[in-house]
Amino acid sequence: MDQDQRSPTGRKNGWAKNWAAKLLGQAQITIDGNKPWDITVHNDALYWRVFRYGSLGLGEAYMDGWWDSPSLDQFFYKILSLRLDDSLRLNLGMLPEWLYTHLLNPQTKSHAFVVGEKHYDIGNDLYEVMLDSELIYSCGFWKNAKNLQEAQEAKMDLICRKIGLKPGHKVLDIGGGWGGFSKFMAKRYGAKVTMLTISRQQAELAKIRCQGLHVDVRLQDYRDIDGKFDRVVSVGMFEHVGVKNYRNFMEVAARCLSDDGLFLLHTIGSELSEFGTDPWFAKYIFPNSMLPSVAQIGKAAEGLLVSEDWHNFGADYDKTLMAWFANFNAAWPTLEAKYGQRFYRMWKYYLLICAGNFRARRAQLWQIVLSKRGVKGGYQRICE
Repeated sequence: MDQDQRSPTGRKNGWAKNWAAKLLGQAQITIDGNKPWDITVHNDALYWRVFRYGSLGLGEAYMDGWWDSPSLDQFFYKILSLRLDDSLRLNLGMLPEWLYTHLLNPQTKSHAFVVGEKHYDIGNDLYEVMLDSELIYSCGFWKNAKNLQEAQEAKMDLICRKIGLKPGHKVLDIGGGWGGFSKFMAKRYGAKVTMLTISRQQAELAKIRCQGLHVDVRLQDYRDIDGKFDRVVSVGMFEHVGVKNYRNFMEVAARCLSDDGLFLLHTIGSELSEFGTDPWFAKYIFPNSMLPSVAQIGKAAEGLLVSEDWHNFGADYDKTLMAWFANFNAAWPTLEAKYGQRFYRMWKYYLLICAGNFRARRAQLWQIVLSKRGVKGGYQRICE
């Protein structure tokens, strides 16, 4: 036994390595193996770092180059399918995020623009090469689609048909991103759209992309909107609202919706009622975010809105994320000088862990149609 193995640090790392090997073995993942989902460890301090700091330690160690896997999406699919991530939940890495989300309200109006600055304002050049031509940054609908462009257009058209969009309808688009969906509703369906975003770069580009159309782009928090609308839509934004504000969000939607109007909420969903997010995601990808559960959405809408339809196509997010990664990876040579290698590893980790999560069906994608007083005669579900 060498000196390192006899030292307290060496013993900790050795114990943690045995723990990790047993845990990974349950998913048929081998350390330094040769299967696509196996991992190669470059620094033995990885094991104790993960044991102590959980998912935060695992993600930061990947960014630091301490470990690799030929197929991160398959690695995480295997881990998450067996719920082995539950073994990492109780650790020091989770404590700050748990205290922050339980004791405070991270999604107040004063914090509303943080995720815009930290995530959506990274650089439009990144999103322009990663996303489809309309810059739609949410799950595509792949039932009859052959590629990302078709999947995103199918998703937008599906939403418009679900809400019965007609020419002249006034629509509130909460969290409209770079304006792709607002543009689609105005151009394809003749709607008059008011679009909200909390990202300055999104707002600037959306105004350019929607020139000449009935689209009013506003850099504005949803809580500050006034007026009445025939339809309200929110696509991929509710994940930033926060459990302490779900009721307020539904109150805004109900207040702005006409009596005979429809509201469509498109959101990633969690199988559990959580009060925070993964600490690595909170630190590096989506600060102040969290995924809602069925129970939390239902409680928030209770007495305000009637649930007319609930559609889950979460498996389609796996395909969407893999398409985004393929685009990002192919375009990386044009981005590397600006963003650097550590960003590449962070972004790759983000996209592929999410793909594995949806593939394991641990996260869902819901489209929920709600009305203010119930559709007279019943809501006619749109054939997919």
